[in-house]
Amino acid sequence: MVGISTSNRQKYNVIRAFEAGWGGVVWKTLGSQVKNVSSRYSSVNFGSQKIMGFNNIELISDRPLAINLKEIKETVREFPDRAMIVSLMADNYREAWHTLIKQVEDTGAHGIELNFGCPHGMIERGMGAVVGQDPEIAKMVVEWVMEAATIPVITKLTPNVHSVVPTGLAAIQGGTDALSLINTIQSVTGIDLDTLVPNPNVGGQSVYGGYCGPAVKPIALKFLSTLSKNPQTNKVPISGIGGITTWEDAVEFILLGSSSLQVCTAAMRYGFRIIEDLCEGMSNWMDAKGFHSIEDFRGKSVQYLTDWEQLDLNFHIVANINQDKCVHCGLCYIACEDTSHQSIFKVDGNPYNTYTINEEECVGCNLCKLVCPVDECITMVEKRKGDENINWIEYQKRGLPLNDH
Repeated sequence: MVGISTSNRQKYNVIRAFEAGWGGVVWKTLGSQVKNVSSRYSSVNFGSQKIMGFNNIELISDRPLAINLKEIKETVREFPDRAMIVSLMADNYREAWHTLIKQVEDTGAHGIELNFGCPHGMIERGMGAVVGQDPEIAKMVVEWVMEAATIPVITKLTPNVHSVVPTGLAAIQGGTDALSLINTIQSVTGIDLDTLVPNPNVGGQSVYGGYCGPAVKPIALKFLSTLSKNPQTNKVPISGIGGITTWEDAVEFILLGSSSLQVCTAAMRYGFRIIEDLCEGMSNWMDAKGFHSIEDFRGKSVQYLTDWEQLDLNFHIVANINQDKCVHCGLCYIACEDTSHQSIFKVDGNPYNTYTINEEECVGCNLCKLVCPVDECITMVEKRKGDENINWIEYQKRGLPLNDH
């Protein structure tokens, strides 16, 4: 299931999402009444790419709880075939959680997501990331929740930790039915060089915000894979979150163990109709690969992630430049000459220079391929240094010379 998790959660938005084809929704976090500030969003752009990263300092829903509960109930009744998950962040004591869960279950919602990850605000109340950063507190709160909940419970983890495994394991021990990650990453997205105030500007001041969007996808995939690789935490379903924009992104999260997906920033950037590309693209890819269901490929890439010391030191690649595709821009040469291994020859010419690889010096770092603006112009060719697969541990045991590699 691909679910929508947009920032402005109200019935109008949810209905628009469902009409566009989304399979479910995570309703914006409910809890104690708050008041949000203005402004509340900022972004990081890169070149012509708008909103490469997105930042918010918005708290939980500032709409009255009664209105949210009324609209959730109405939406469930109008769209009984879509998943309705309600995000919660109650005050940090048992009775508050029990009361809020009872109110949510009375709406007919299908599940609850515990917000243990909001990195800004609510800290003074012992809520949000402060819970997700302490496994013992997280386990205690999950246990409180499971005492009252009769519908499935998902625990949403914070990435503002060294590892999500301890908190994920604690939530499982507390009885959670599933995990989701990542929540946003604490950040400062930039500073207005005229006013000198960091963004977003709230009357001449700012605070650390929650970072999300395409820029956080690699971090989300790393944290996801650590849960998927761990036999103690991969026993429950995991909902993947963090920078999912295209169908390729969605496939990657599933390949690393996600059972479901949540999308927020991309919908805010492009609108709800991106679900069409997500579904059609993934379906076409599955057909091409011969996969009939999500379970046919879920987690298949986890096996290829290992520890550095297990990598084959005899595996070696070198760059190759296709002269027919080369546009003679020289970017590969500049990158290699200035910051890498000086393994590209430049021959001055008229009307243009030509570039070739010095295979003896090339270490196969991929830098030239990454900076090249032409697809498939630079490829990496395997040139093994030995038939044997030998890793760092075995290399040290044998006392082999380091300068061979």
